[in-house]
Amino acid sequence: MGPAGEKPLTELEWKSASTQWGQVRINKNAGGHPLRIAGKDVPYGIGTHANSLIAFDLPEGYQRFRARGGIDNGGSDQAGSSSVQFFVYDQQPPAAVGGGSREASAALDGLEVGPELAASLFAAEPQLLSPANIDIDHRGRVWVCEIVNYRGHKGRRPEGDRILILSDTDGDGAVDQEKVFYQGRDIDSPHGVCVLGDKVLVSAGDKVLLFTDSDGDDRPDSKEVLFSGISGTQHDHGIHAVTFGPDGKLYFNFGNNGRQIKDKHGRPIVDMAGNEVAANRQPYQEGMVFRCNLDGSQFETLGWNFRNNWMVTVDSYGAIWQSDNDDDGNKGVRINYVMEFGNYGYKDELTGAGWRAQRTGMSPNVPERHWHINDPGVVPNLLLTGAGSPTGITVYEGSLLPMFRGHLLHCDAGPNVCRAYLLEDDGAGYKATIRNILTGTEDRWFRPSDVKVAPDGSLIVADWYDPGVGGHGMGDLERGRLFRIMPYDADGKYRVPEFDFSTIEGSIEALKNPNYAVRYMAWTSLHDEGEKALPALKKMAASKDPIYRARALWLWGKIDGQGRRAVQQAIEDKAPNIRMTGVRLARQLELDLDQYVTPLLEDPSPQVRRELAVALRHHPSPKVPQLWAALAVQHDGDDRWYLEALGIAAEGRWDECFAAWKKRVGDDWNTPAGRDIVWRSRAEAALPLLVKILQDPATDAAMTDRYMRAFDFHQGEAKQQALRALLGL
Repeated sequence: MGPAGEKPLTELEWKSASTQWGQVRINKNAGGHPLRIAGKDVPYGIGTHANSLIAFDLPEGYQRFRARGGIDNGGSDQAGSSSVQFFVYDQQPPAAVGGGSREASAALDGLEVGPELAASLFAAEPQLLSPANIDIDHRGRVWVCEIVNYRGHKGRRPEGDRILILSDTDGDGAVDQEKVFYQGRDIDSPHGVCVLGDKVLVSAGDKVLLFTDSDGDDRPDSKEVLFSGISGTQHDHGIHAVTFGPDGKLYFNFGNNGRQIKDKHGRPIVDMAGNEVAANRQPYQEGMVFRCNLDGSQFETLGWNFRNNWMVTVDSYGAIWQSDNDDDGNKGVRINYVMEFGNYGYKDELTGAGWRAQRTGMSPNVPERHWHINDPGVVPNLLLTGAGSPTGITVYEGSLLPMFRGHLLHCDAGPNVCRAYLLEDDGAGYKATIRNILTGTEDRWFRPSDVKVAPDGSLIVADWYDPGVGGHGMGDLERGRLFRIMPYDADGKYRVPEFDFSTIEGSIEALKNPNYAVRYMAWTSLHDEGEKALPALKKMAASKDPIYRARALWLWGKIDGQGRRAVQQAIEDKAPNIRMTGVRLARQLELDLDQYVTPLLEDPSPQVRRELAVALRHHPSPKVPQLWAALAVQHDGDDRWYLEALGIAAEGRWDECFAAWKKRVGDDWNTPAGRDIVWRSRAEAALPLLVKILQDPATDAAMTDRYMRAFDFHQGEAKQQALRALLGL
């Protein structure tokens, strides 16, 4: 308003506009939908999302400003409370409002570094743009999935997206050399890169591609398809990065738009459980986690019913970890320990219904409701971290940053933070506390997309650097950064150790390194040596360090003819993690249950017994029901992890297992532990016991819905008879 009259801002072109999510839009909200406040249409306005900064150059003749603000229904209709603050400035606002300078020279100014840590800028635009995922090779070079051709920007770079190699050749802690390893439209919007010696696995579009650089010139000499037919091209819920495990296998996942996976010829994959790997609820649905050999053989589906499980990682004991995104805005982002062959509850197990669908016993708590935690057959979550957009994850097993050793490192681009999750045992499962590593406290464009461990033990954090995240938006095509995390008193130099993979001694030393690519080189070299490597591996398997023991035992057990000896040493170890390693190794080698299950049936660690239960799943031995019952009678009635492990074990033979348990407990079944097993069971014989529980005056009325929900997971006439009995008919 002013001498020139009134003029709506919607008729002016802004000088700049940024938002933390979606896009700043005229007459629409940040998600592109009509503006509505309190259910009423707003005829015109500017839709944006916190944190946001919009700048105008006002024309002559206008001196006053008048506006009305409110929370659009796109936000207020989501779970939880909403609030908003509006500010009007007649000069450049403080950095905390808009993020300050966007120049690389000021990249650290808006970031907060965790205690005992230091951060440095390792690389920045124009050296790289929008890194979606990174890996670090055995030479300390950072490989980058650089994205420009994503969604609305598809085709912006006609030559295609790129895989870059960034090097710090003088060791001063900053990248000074950039190479393009590969560029092409066939890798547009790459979501994962994994470097294994001369082989590079790239997850992009509907494929996992295998590039081989035979002559070491940092250009691929061949390109092969490892897997194909994956849905979700140009979608962040599609295929994700591959990781090398301590067992010599590949681990990877896709989100709920992946739908299915096929071999290099386009044929559907049937996994080792005999199931076609497709989201058809037979039994798999939504996002999944996989394991296979380096050539794609021995394909296993390890977990399912995730939403957008962005990346998976595995520690030296063989434990699998990942994060998963909720339906955006519902404060249910979660971190998962992937108990193998588990259902993780994004959709109803039997019907495929979404989490909002009404059901008996649904939790009033949105995150718990979101993941169907109240349903029998859903593996619990390690941690709920609130709203966010979770991305890269890894395990830290180095010594440079001892506060993180044995714990998870994770990026969440939504709340602008790279965190550590400090793990603790919790019954048969785990719990974790959060420690922030690098946070965009003032620069909300900081979008950490991945974190990896370098050969020297320092961390490299990739920064997508963008005004928004999620919603398939990409607001900035010109920036991207890498930050390096070190101890607070480090000198900043980047010293990559020298490795000698040509000798057994050199490879043993390399096998102790915290970098996955270094360990791949060492693993391959030692495995090729076969029995010649055994003395050195056995010595490492006797190390005081359990992480080193585990790595040596995996490799020892994978040498022809050595599996039984390695398993025997592992299951006799004093550390539960090593005994679990032994059980996992025995499963992969398909050893007899008597060797590794029977000796550990009464192990003091519920985590070890959890792994024994998982080992029973679909095992052909006639001893399984009795072994299962021996594990079931040790359930304490207060350990959901253990209960779900029993459920995983009994799948396909519930009637036999339940009968063996009932024979052992007899009339003493009606305890908290027994009620838990009845609730989780899918055996027909559990149905009359459910009726007894519900008719028992001692049953807390608040638990009625829980037990009634269990009926939904049974079918047939026995269920109908039980329900009639419950009604007194």
